[in-house]
Amino acid sequence: MILAFDTYYFDDKGKTVCVAFEDWSASEKFEVYTETLENIAEYESGAFYKRELPCILSLLSKIDCQTVEAIIVDGFVYLDDENKPGLGAYLFESLHKNIPVIGVAKSNFATLQKNKRALLRGESQKPIFITAIGMELDKAAEQIRQLSGPYRMPSILKALDRFTKEL
Repeated sequence: MILAFDTYYFDDKGKTVCVAFEDWSASEKFEVYTETLENIAEYESGAFYKRELPCILSLLSKIDCQTVEAIIVDGFVYLDDENKPGLGAYLFESLHKNIPVIGVAKSNFATLQKNKRALLRGESQKPIFITAIGMELDKAAEQIRQLSGPYRMPSILKALDRFTKEL
């Protein structure tokens, strides 16, 4: 099973959604888990994980993770080429390094050069950026490439984004 997480923030709340699917080419067959937490930490530049990690871990505690192959997060695993941890690295550590984490970001992070892959999908000339921990980076990029959908962002991740914004 593969899990993908995203959180949408409004007022002092965070709505976290997880889509769970069985195979990298899946697009329509998935389960959706959701949770809204209150009193979410304010955004802190350079420390986004402080805001999102508690939301992901709370929802993750409600999911049977025994067969999880990988977790996808909206964001970066590392923030620079010296492996400064980002959301994905903190999640990996929180999971006792047992489940690989793949970061998928829509925007580039200039301080990160070698520990990311720019991935073009569909006919888009604008890449998405892949980072990974617990899994070889090129394999992680290939797994994201395999996700179905004709556009830059895989269909299942587009659906995840849509679910987070539905109030």
